[in-house]
Amino acid sequence: MSVKNGDFLRLEYTGKVQETGEVFDTTDEKVAEEEGILSENKVYGAIPIIVGAGHVLKGIEEALIDMDEGDEKTVEIPPQEGFGERDPKQIQLIPMSEFRKQGIKPKIGMSISLENTPGVIRSVSGGRVRVDFNHELAGKNLHYKIQVKKIITDDEEKIRSMIGLHYPNPNIELDKHKITIEDGKVTIQMDEMTKFDKKPYVDITFVRFRIARDIWENMENVEKVEFVDVFEKKVNDEAVNKTVESASEEVSEEIAEEIPEVAEEISEVSEESEETETIAEEVLEERIPDKKEE
Repeated sequence: MSVKNGDFLRLEYTGKVQETGEVFDTTDEKVAEEEGILSENKVYGAIPIIVGAGHVLKGIEEALIDMDEGDEKTVEIPPQEGFGERDPKQIQLIPMSEFRKQGIKPKIGMSISLENTPGVIRSVSGGRVRVDFNHELAGKNLHYKIQVKKIITDDEEKIRSMIGLHYPNPNIELDKHKITIEDGKVTIQMDEMTKFDKKPYVDITFVRFRIARDIWENMENVEKVEFVDVFEKKVNDEAVNKTVESASEEVSEEIAEEIPEVAEEISEVSEESEETETIAEEVLEERIPDKKEE
């Protein structure tokens, strides 16, 4: 089965700058480590994509068409199909005072962000800072080695693949997401670990929207995607049993500790009773003779 637009698949790739041979991105953890670009926050391995959905560069999407599962290919991507040509308008001079207001001491090579647009400081002189907001790979020819690791055909696996793409997290297992597909509606109950994500709520909302959009735009007969958060009370039976056993032991120990005291009290009561009986007998003996004399 050959790849076509709209197909869900898992893709392996390694990207280099053609002019220098520098590896700037890869799905292979071993390659990343060898090239000194290993990131602890990145999930390595074949990434899930939808062909034609804009998940990878246009040049890569075009190269994937008609490839078969397991096929490998080398792709040369010019700037216009990669990260674009360098735009002189994206290089700005910013007064040093603006950085001082933010408590920033600008240095050459420092990465900054202005209105959510990343940039790199190229020079600092004369009270002004020159910042380049072009993508770091803009204007460069790229060399990609790609492989179609798997063409995904199962609907539930397609949905899980989009969760993995838009919500990558090494601590979350895709198999733990609960998914149902019924009457044109997909219901997703994500792994409980996502409830403790520290991302801002608005970011999580955008992630869910992107997952939903990719699903309804690329899966037939799906019109609605619903995310469900379930909070369930759970009782740990083993913990309960241990608590009961511990409580029983404590009660037994308390009873054991009290037995000598109780025994002593019973003994004292018995002694008092014996003393009372003795006194009573003495009183009777004294009274009986008196009655006889009368």
